[in-house]
Amino acid sequence: MDTNLKKRKSYNWLYLVCIVPYLITSCSTKTPRDSSEKKDVLELKIDSIVASMSLEEKIGQTAQRGKSSRVKELPSELKEAVRKGEIGSFLNIMDKNDAKELQRIAVEESPSKIPLIFARDVIHGFKTIFPIPLGQAASFNPQIVKEGSRIAATEASTSGIRWTFAPMLDISRDPRWGRIAESAGEDPYLTSIMAKAYINGFQGDDLSSPTSIAACAKHFIGYGAAEGGRDYNTANINENSLHNTYLKPFKAAVDAGSATFMTSFNDLNGVPASANKYILKDILRDKWGFDGFVVSDWNSIIEMVNHGFAKDQKEAAKKAANAMLDMEMTSTSYQDHMKTLIEEKKFSEKELDVMVKNILRIKFRLGLFDNPYFDPKDDILYSEHHLSKAKEAALESTVLLKNNNNILPISKSKKIAIIGPLANAPHEQLGTWTFDGEKEHTVTPLDAFKKDESYKILYSDGLSYSRDKSNKKFAEAIQIARSSDVVLFFAGEEAILSGEAHSRANLNLPGAQEELINELQKTGKPIVLVIMAGRPITLGNILDRVDAVVMAWHPGTMGGPALKDIITGVVTPSGKLPVTWPKEVGQIPMHYNHKNTGRPVIPEEFVHMDSIPIAAWQSSLGNTSHYLDAGYLPQYPFGYGLSYTNFTYSDINISSKTPKMGDTITVSIKVTNNGEIKAKETVQLYFRDMVGSLTRPIKELLRFEKIELAGGESKTIDFQFSTEDLSFYGPDKKWITESGDFKVWVAKHAHDETNEIEFTLE
Repeated sequence: MDTNLKKRKSYNWLYLVCIVPYLITSCSTKTPRDSSEKKDVLELKIDSIVASMSLEEKIGQTAQRGKSSRVKELPSELKEAVRKGEIGSFLNIMDKNDAKELQRIAVEESPSKIPLIFARDVIHGFKTIFPIPLGQAASFNPQIVKEGSRIAATEASTSGIRWTFAPMLDISRDPRWGRIAESAGEDPYLTSIMAKAYINGFQGDDLSSPTSIAACAKHFIGYGAAEGGRDYNTANINENSLHNTYLKPFKAAVDAGSATFMTSFNDLNGVPASANKYILKDILRDKWGFDGFVVSDWNSIIEMVNHGFAKDQKEAAKKAANAMLDMEMTSTSYQDHMKTLIEEKKFSEKELDVMVKNILRIKFRLGLFDNPYFDPKDDILYSEHHLSKAKEAALESTVLLKNNNNILPISKSKKIAIIGPLANAPHEQLGTWTFDGEKEHTVTPLDAFKKDESYKILYSDGLSYSRDKSNKKFAEAIQIARSSDVVLFFAGEEAILSGEAHSRANLNLPGAQEELINELQKTGKPIVLVIMAGRPITLGNILDRVDAVVMAWHPGTMGGPALKDIITGVVTPSGKLPVTWPKEVGQIPMHYNHKNTGRPVIPEEFVHMDSIPIAAWQSSLGNTSHYLDAGYLPQYPFGYGLSYTNFTYSDINISSKTPKMGDTITVSIKVTNNGEIKAKETVQLYFRDMVGSLTRPIKELLRFEKIELAGGESKTIDFQFSTEDLSFYGPDKKWITESGDFKVWVAKHAHDETNEIEFTLE
């Protein structure tokens, strides 16, 4: 044994004997952030561990590895790497025995006995699958989101998973982008609220609890702004938009105590996110004070070679390390080149120490040093409580978009034809990024209706899957439609058609679904279109052929019972759109909180291209910002969603029409349920800064509240906000609130301007 190793082992032994008994009682963390006293003790121990580590061990902590699902046995070289301290984290180790063995080697046989973190993409459920995140955002109910992520953490931790790569907080304004399904939509305020809910759910009240898992705010930053909605593409975001829109949810994640961050694949204004010092050091570390660790996305460090930002993997490692990206996912550029970079003084061991400390800090907060193992309690998977909460989430996520002649809800006296490729597709119903969900536990709409013998059901899928272009089953579907009183057509896209690397240029229903709907419409029977998809679907070809439209997103394990309850009126739909729904792809990107431009649309002067006279004089139609064919309105605006009852808003008031800087302002509104049934409504508060030193959006969501009212009941809602909530990132690169004129609206959706009030900030 060499002399240095003997000294290090001796130091470790003395340290353990003299210091650890005190530290064990002092390092437990009950909150996402450590108190000052606990933090001092924790940092002392981290410093001591790092001081005793070899360079190879330090580099090892920055390495995240995985095992191919095709390999059944745990490779001996993987065990040996852990034994040497050359791996800090694993992802996708789903064999519980493998996870236990790797952890045992790490804490019993590696030089510094540092535990591993096991990670997994637990995005919207582990075994019990909740609606996709875009669907959960449609609930406008952060409590639902928090409960869902708490359940996901509880289930995932039984397999040793203590770290999830969620939530995804990318602002998403382009439904062509497949990963819009993982987002909370287009609005920075709504996404910020959901960020806090996800993080609090995953991490719980005590991050060191065995049932808590570390959250990972991703993708930092600009991934949702990829050109053309093409995954992995470049993002060009000016500094104004970066701070006022895209960074806001990530700041909320830091404030909520997110343990980790993940960089995005894209380059941001020419600099790949995985080596972008401005966002990783200047903003995340220095300005926001984030003290967790940052992990790259899969291979994103070495992909900087493809970007043309690094000539080889060694240079890519250098640039990522100098930007303080702490951990490398799957690729090995740190492992292969870090030691040489330090020897060549292109990176310093002191900076590496900081990276390692960031990683160890989270391992301590997770309680892994005290309790590195896990309890495989399989009995909690798919528990009744978990399934009940999954159904509740699906209920509140569902959005009613159209309901002509109150065709919904459907009474028990009706004979129902259930048709469509998503009516009984248990795998597809789960949605994207559900590695561990099992279709055998999925309850489909057909299952739910069949279990209730009081309904008369006829069934034909009509199409074998969403992309099916064959009409061989049309005749059967048409026949049962003719024999029914109403058609429930379950349409949409398979789970694989949304998510990472699944962007679409055409957002119509795929396959022959539109063709089948057209044929069913000829029977004269009313059609209720229920959509299961990971994004808004353009409906221009069929919207006038159906009587009702229900957006169910991909609703998860309990989507079937939830949809049955909504369709039959057991529960009134309450979901609202978290993203603008375009009429057609040519309108994209389209979002409610856009700028006014110098020539905004004047509705009274708009002329559709079909109404333009032949040989019209060029200037006779006016010059405003719109499309001649698609107009200027979306199919459905942000925040839109119908109910089975009618809510009215009245008596809007503001606490002061001339508030002063620093004041708290209250806007109140009376909301009345004018129907006879109990229902929920999401009341939304928007504002506009009329004149600014930078142009401001025409509207911004400021607050929302979801309430439940019985038939005939009224309630006054008080929205409180500070003048700081009206601030923006200004031309001097500081957050400012400017005096002047403002408007606020209490509204049912972003285009509702019925209840408006003005004030002047002095």
